[in-house]
Amino acid sequence: MTHATELHTDYLGLRLRSPLVASAGPYTGDLDKMVELQEAGAGAIVLPSLFEEQIEHETAEIDRLFSVHHESFGEASSFFPEVDDYNTGTDAYLGLIEAAKNRVAIPVMASLNGTNVGGWLRYARLLEDAGADAIELNLYTVAADPAISGAAIEAEQLELVALLADEVGIPVAVKISPHYSSLASFLHGLQEAGAAGLVLFNRFYLPDLDLETLDIKPKVSLSSPAELRLPLRWIGIAREFLSISIAGSTGVHSGRDAAKLILAGANVTMTTSALLFHGAGYLATIEAELRQWMSDHEYRSVDEMCGAVSRDAAADPTAYERANYIGNLTSYTSRFLGAQGIGLRGT
Repeated sequence: MTHATELHTDYLGLRLRSPLVASAGPYTGDLDKMVELQEAGAGAIVLPSLFEEQIEHETAEIDRLFSVHHESFGEASSFFPEVDDYNTGTDAYLGLIEAAKNRVAIPVMASLNGTNVGGWLRYARLLEDAGADAIELNLYTVAADPAISGAAIEAEQLELVALLADEVGIPVAVKISPHYSSLASFLHGLQEAGAAGLVLFNRFYLPDLDLETLDIKPKVSLSSPAELRLPLRWIGIAREFLSISIAGSTGVHSGRDAAKLILAGANVTMTTSALLFHGAGYLATIEAELRQWMSDHEYRSVDEMCGAVSRDAAADPTAYERANYIGNLTSYTSRFLGAQGIGLRGT
């Protein structure tokens, strides 16, 4: 029997027509691709990130221009640049938000990539004024300084989130990596700091070494479905104690992948790599697969699915934790030895 499926979901206080969100990437920075994503069923779009380094560079450049002209004759004060009219990369980003809002009807979310508390927070208000429906703060940092403790890094990031959430009137989602000493505690801290939602997880772009030139080179690799398991675990755990929105990101390549994250407790799932592999229109295939799975398993809505197999709702809650590791290791060892014709006690 075929059941009608309702894909609408709530995320960051916004009612989206679908839990399938196009996350930050090349397609979400292109207006024509945004239209394709909307037509393929995207519930929302996250623009590519505006980086803290860009803002700091632009601020430094403006300060330099003021400093140079300040050394000129008094009558030359008319040469002082008007900050509001200064043509920066930030201006282009604000223009992209405005253009996107004119081209698509679905929510458009700006993305800030940074780690430090600084004067650049004022740019968040500009993103809101440009029409962004929400801001995704991407906390991308590598804790490489042994003199800085994990507690200090987390405290600074929580302060940043609190300041940003207080700075704007639109919801703020925080996208993080899984590399925190007590991830559950940090997730709870982000909620207390004022985050409206969390995005699990960010993928670090790891460097590679050229053996001929001995240069360290950045290398971008797209995600694979196997990477879904990390956000799946933590969404299932976090849904129990978080009341804010959760987005599942990394490894979403099919409707079945999306279904897993929603069942674990995600309000939306985000994808970029699958679209870069197959094209913007592939989002319609993911949606069709999700609808088919829901119909086959008699789920009428995403709201009904959300969290149905989170840790507190699962038949075996410990499967999300250490028992999952022990069980998998024992099972794999038995299968491997059996395939080799070796008994558990040897031959």
